[in-house]
Amino acid sequence: MTEPTPGTAAPHATDAGTAHRHAVVIVASTRAAAGQAQDTTGPVLVGWLRDRGFTVPEPVVVADGEPVRDALLAALTAHPRVIVTTGGTGLSPTDHTPEVTEPLLERRLPGLVHALAARGAESTPAAVLSRGVAGTIGRTFVVNLPGSTGGVRDGIAVLDPILDHLCGQLEGRHEH
Repeated sequence: MTEPTPGTAAPHATDAGTAHRHAVVIVASTRAAAGQAQDTTGPVLVGWLRDRGFTVPEPVVVADGEPVRDALLAALTAHPRVIVTTGGTGLSPTDHTPEVTEPLLERRLPGLVHALAARGAESTPAAVLSRGVAGTIGRTFVVNLPGSTGGVRDGIAVLDPILDHLCGQLEGRHEH
């Protein structure tokens, strides 16, 4: 078996069929988009998805609100299997990621949202204040994660064991 090149990892053994899947990471951060802060969550998500065998460009960093909606719509034109957003899920006046994501969803995944909140609450009680949504748009899975590295790591812990099955269902495979 050949070793992965630096910055990549061999796909998980259960990742059959994911090598050609495309994913997009959208960072909702007004400060990072303005160059006033560094994005710390996008690279974590990109690295995780690449390790899972997805083709992922560098994160798209946009201001919160309508720019997130525009980035979601632009990403959907490439028909990715997964779109993960990070940031804009809290209660501050500028947090609008769920409001611009939710109207685009065709099918919602409330159980996943509950699991994300429960996992986050194990780390910090404030995690239950995240208002992220999850669901599908056509054959694309979309999820909003918090804008903290801890929230993203908690999200990855929930998503990692189910991502292949979720993508398989979106691709029309009905394994159980």
